[in-house]
Amino acid sequence: MNRKTTPLRLSLVLAALLAVGACATPAKQSDELTIYAAGPRFGSHVIVADFEAVQRVDGASILVPKPAVPKVAESRVGVDVGTDAMTLHFQHAWYASLRLESDAPLDLRAYVPDGVLAFDLNVEDLAQGGVSFKVGCGEYCERQVPFLVPARAMAGKGRQPLVLSMRCFAHDGDDFSAVTKPFTLDGSGSGRVEIAHVRFLKTGTPNAACPDYKTQSVTPEMLNQSWSIKGWGPRHEAKKAEAARRKAAGEKTGIVFIGDSITEGWEKSGAPVWQRYYGKHNALGLGFGGDHTENVLWRLQHGALDGLDPKVVVLMAGTNNTGDRHENPVTTAAGVRRNIEEVRQRLPNASILLLAIFPRDAKPDSELRRINDEVNKILAGFDDGKRIHFLDINQTFLAADGTLSREVMPDLLHLNEQSYEAWARAMEPTLQRLMEN
Repeated sequence: MNRKTTPLRLSLVLAALLAVGACATPAKQSDELTIYAAGPRFGSHVIVADFEAVQRVDGASILVPKPAVPKVAESRVGVDVGTDAMTLHFQHAWYASLRLESDAPLDLRAYVPDGVLAFDLNVEDLAQGGVSFKVGCGEYCERQVPFLVPARAMAGKGRQPLVLSMRCFAHDGDDFSAVTKPFTLDGSGSGRVEIAHVRFLKTGTPNAACPDYKTQSVTPEMLNQSWSIKGWGPRHEAKKAEAARRKAAGEKTGIVFIGDSITEGWEKSGAPVWQRYYGKHNALGLGFGGDHTENVLWRLQHGALDGLDPKVVVLMAGTNNTGDRHENPVTTAAGVRRNIEEVRQRLPNASILLLAIFPRDAKPDSELRRINDEVNKILAGFDDGKRIHFLDINQTFLAADGTLSREVMPDLLHLNEQSYEAWARAMEPTLQRLMEN
């Protein structure tokens, strides 16, 4: 070996090794970054998951294994791997997921916000299911685009190209420099959906729309979830019919509760407590499981309050904006404000008792708890001392150290009968004062 050339050769070898290591994250100037085509690219691997388990996919078709005592015994989630595509199939699933994860984080900044996410989609069956797409935006950050309605319209039409603007996935402040979950296909209910040729492009023309995250919480929309789409509309019509019946019968509705599944729970585990506290007021519950602020707004604008003239409206909404979208507290609060405005317009004689969004998650420093706390700080400023009255009873549910117990909320979100009793007791002094005004 020529000693004089050894340092040069070593430099060349070192440069080559660095280049090999760097290939996991392609050069930023690349116009196209393909992350799946006949298999995952750039050090990525495929993960399939359901509500209870996660399974790595190594080139074979698999079912997610069931635990010894499954929470959803009838659910089945799996993936079929073909030569150039993967098919996520799921039955009776609360949650099904097929995602690409990268061992070496990918730098997607060149494709945000003006680029696109493109892939081929074949909806084989989705009559009883729904899907959404996610792109990672840094550590503990993913952005989701719901796609239930358009995906069902694609069913049975074969493989079709789908192009989504990266603006659908990019929020102010997101960091796409080190993304470990570049693409996820999520499903729920029952369905069979194939994806192929997943890639990011610097330029492209989107052929599908997505919500504007800055205005989504204040833009009225029906709730379109696979588990709710059949029942949400009929429930809305049934509630309208009940309000009309009360009006025709001359029955006074003293209190109206408006909200999401936590409010709907008054008709389930909270029913005995409801009767003891609110039966005498002929109260009406307008809680709908899964509702975001924009879904509440849609109901209010489509007759939910017609024929009613209550003394008090109890309003709590926003925790699904947090849980489903990890939404900015400012936009969630704007959605609540929009609901308040709609109630005030339609029920000008009513006082509004605006409740702080209840705590969720076990620990006080969890992300979702933190977001809800920030929303509540904004909501407190809506209290005008006249028609809008803010009430925070969250300490009722928490231990001294701020933790939330499953004895209080079994899933760390929804209440049991004892917790509805605690809610009613904590709210009663304020509610009675407003009822007497």
